[in-house]
Amino acid sequence: MAFLNKLVSNAHTFGRLMDVVDKATQWRKQLLAKKNDLRGGAFRDAAMGMCALVAAADGAIDPNERMRVAGLVGSEPALGNFPADELRTLFEDNCARITADPAFGRAHVLQQIAKVANKPTEAEAVVQIGIMIGNADGNFDQAEVAAVREACQTLGLDPRQFGL
Repeated sequence: MAFLNKLVSNAHTFGRLMDVVDKATQWRKQLLAKKNDLRGGAFRDAAMGMCALVAAADGAIDPNERMRVAGLVGSEPALGNFPADELRTLFEDNCARITADPAFGRAHVLQQIAKVANKPTEAEAVVQIGIMIGNADGNFDQAEVAAVREACQTLGLDPRQFGL
């Protein structure tokens, strides 16, 4: 019976994650509509912290994933208020911190994310960016979901509002 309960729970979780994936296009439109509100350095830092947190969710950041996320960061229209090189540099710095000292690096990126905790529009945008980055390879896995949930906790947001 325990196996059946776990199977049903996993199916429910998978269904919820598919709903999150389906919302990615809608969120991109929302982010573009808010683009003028997403100009500050705190948002930039939080978004790049979120990207690194999601990239490192499985415990390592392999070079291919790092390059893919860095490319996405530079081409994401919602981040168009910032120079792509600046975004990539911040992302790479966060990744280097996580790689050099995982505990300290995670603490650092969570501090970066927390910069927008009292700014609801920016905080929600950071979470949406994290979900889009996590799903960029078509596989928003449980480790990435857990990383975004951790960011939600840091931001004082309910992960359920994002379908997590």
